[in-house]
Amino acid sequence: MLIPRQKVPPLAVDTVSHGRFDLAAEAPPHFTLVVFYRGLHCPICAKYLSELERLVPEFEKRGVSVVALSSDGAERGAAMAEKVRANALRVGYGVDLASARAWGLYISGSRGKTSIGIDEPALFSEPGVFLVRPDGTLYYGAVQTMPFARPNFTDLLAGLDFAIANDYPARGEYTGPL
Repeated sequence: MLIPRQKVPPLAVDTVSHGRFDLAAEAPPHFTLVVFYRGLHCPICAKYLSELERLVPEFEKRGVSVVALSSDGAERGAAMAEKVRANALRVGYGVDLASARAWGLYISGSRGKTSIGIDEPALFSEPGVFLVRPDGTLYYGAVQTMPFARPNFTDLLAGLDFAIANDYPARGEYTGPL
């Protein structure tokens, strides 16, 4: 389990059209928003990433860099980027499943074709949304076991406005005895 205020695991992958993404090299004023999605096979992911693409400028206004990542290969990553008309949104591919698990993501096995007729990979990670500070420590994290009920990006923007204005600390950091 990742712990707020502690370092997150390394994360570096290629993106469809923005070069290499390396979390350790990110230097936004406030945070990097890392959104793990299930893959091209997931229609809910496409809708979610389309909304994120629309809101990238709002995150950037707040000093937050944004990337969406999956374990799909280059071809499927490019197809998803095209499907969601990703221009501002960096779409990364090739996250290895050991890295996904290190980030606390759940791993699922294929159930064949999805409702949109695309085969699921043999194994893939379920969604996760993270805010990472420039020093590489976790500020916010949410993981799902299912493709639905993900954090709403508009709500996240409102939370960021409050957190940035009030220098609100990451919560959930206590690891001592209970």
